Amino acid sequence: MDRHTSSIARVAQRRGRAADTRTPVEAADPASRDETPTEKLDRLVQSASAPAYGNLSPIALSLAWADWAWHLAASPGRQLELATLAAQLAADTLSMRDDSGAATSPTDDDARFRAEEWSRWPFSQWRAGFRHAEAFWREAAKVPGVSAHHSAMVDFFARQYLDMMTPANRLLTNPVVQKRTLETGGMNLVQGMLNWLADSTGVPTAADLAAQGRFVVGGNVAVTPGHVVYRNHLVELIRYAPQTDKVHPEPVFIVPSWIMKFYILDLSPHNSMVRYLVGQGHTVYMLSWRNPDEADRELSMDDYLELGVLEAMRAVRHDAGQAPMHAMGYCLGGTLLAVAAAALSATHGIAGYQDVPAPLTLSLLAAQVDFSEPGELGLFIDEGQVNLLDHLTKGQGFLSGKQMAGSFQFLHSRDLVWTRRMREYLMGEREQGNDLMAWNADTTRLPARMHHEYLVALYLNNALAHGRYMVAGEPVSLHDLRMPVFLVGTERDHVSPWRSVYKLHLLSDVEITFALTSGGHNAGILSEPGHKNRRYRISTRPERGDWRSADEWLQAAENVDGSWWPAWQAWLAAHSSTPVKAKAVAPSRAMGDAPGTYVLQRYAE
Repeated sequence: MDRHTSSIARVAQRRGRAADTRTPVEAADPASRDETPTEKLDRLVQSASAPAYGNLSPIALSLAWADWAWHLAASPGRQLELATLAAQLAADTLSMRDDSGAATSPTDDDARFRAEEWSRWPFSQWRAGFRHAEAFWREAAKVPGVSAHHSAMVDFFARQYLDMMTPANRLLTNPVVQKRTLETGGMNLVQGMLNWLADSTGVPTAADLAAQGRFVVGGNVAVTPGHVVYRNHLVELIRYAPQTDKVHPEPVFIVPSWIMKFYILDLSPHNSMVRYLVGQGHTVYMLSWRNPDEADRELSMDDYLELGVLEAMRAVRHDAGQAPMHAMGYCLGGTLLAVAAAALSATHGIAGYQDVPAPLTLSLLAAQVDFSEPGELGLFIDEGQVNLLDHLTKGQGFLSGKQMAGSFQFLHSRDLVWTRRMREYLMGEREQGNDLMAWNADTTRLPARMHHEYLVALYLNNALAHGRYMVAGEPVSLHDLRMPVFLVGTERDHVSPWRSVYKLHLLSDVEITFALTSGGHNAGILSEPGHKNRRYRISTRPERGDWRSADEWLQAAENVDGSWWPAWQAWLAAHSSTPVKAKAVAPSRAMGDAPGTYVLQRYAE
């Protein structure tokens, strides 16, 4: 029996387990049992209405607004405060006849209003009115008695509405669009109409067709040379070819998130983290997750841990001659890797994997282990929303990449939706895109069962931080970690807020080097040497060192200009042995060239 067939058998065996052997999370999974006729009726009705609400639960949204509205209705004092604030802001807006006190500049935090044209009346007054409306709703969302989750939802969706209604989105109230219309004789509006028609009908323009072929996986992105050296039902393991005569004996094993294609870490040659590492004398192994289909609906979090991380670690150890490894995880891949590292570090280890030691070091990039404050992404994850997502995945067997992308668009709606539409439909400028945007559009699916389990265990129950996450029947504690950690957060991360990432300091006593880099969840990580305007802060807490809050750390950490990659590479090298002569992948172990086959799996959605 080959390794691929064996892995499929493992999945089938897991699916056949009795219900009483499941963890509490698995037992509660509606995707893992048959539904009654009435449950099916509920699912069909709620799934049919989901697209009208952007696949967000209308019940969860209604409860948030009701909580806010009822508490406000019962608070006449708060109503008086907000009425006074509204009157003051309205008076401030009406009294503004020029740009005094409201000038825009290149440092304006809202790119929509940076142009000089916005400093002239009446546009300056409209801009001021918009900003005053934003200020009002930031305050209005705060009503005593409203739950923190509901208050945050009201504030967030009020901002969504304001972003839709901003004067920057309309021809008659946007001076920049008016100037362009005069300069082009209206051709920008003609081109904008063509762009709108292409998006509405799904029939791309000639420019769209040309742009679609700009970035090709294995052509001009994900081109670092290497070979697939292991494959099972869920993952391919890529070993990259050495680029130096000598390499450190300890390989670097990378686990990307399963909600993304791995090649964000191997984009174009100039910004490929993989190419940078092999160029610095490291042997790199990359995990490439399979893009699941309907038949994979029963794949679980245990499968992702075992077939994904642990089997791959065993394969790396075998291929690297039993050398200890550095392990790095990005986003949810880092969360799962932290689970594996903690469980392997525990005295009892993991049943069936006694031959797999804990990694030598652990690097976690934008990866949370405590989900009590997950940022704006947490607004879309509560019991009502999980129930709706369960209905969607029960019928499909998976959550599609398109459905998942919709939630992330809400987090950046100003840039990804409204500003883009203004630029493309009013200015007539079609988005050209770059390698990161092309990768972002290359979506993946999530199996129904795994998707339910990770939302419930991590986001709703915060089981890992509370020591309730189970692996092979044993609870996992991050206090069991024994290796030094390099932890990375990004300043503008809406997916893994850096203060949430920082909480590992509370949950483990190991030595932690924490780097806070400029940028967001993706751009802050892709910070190659030479990238303009990059900077980071960095500091190391020794093993069993004193606790400092995130804000205290921010004040004390060293501020460094440039990329954080060299600091991480130096840290890896400091925890590695003397370099030895590099060896190519043995022909007997090569199962195909990088980037492999799983990364190329796509579905029409």
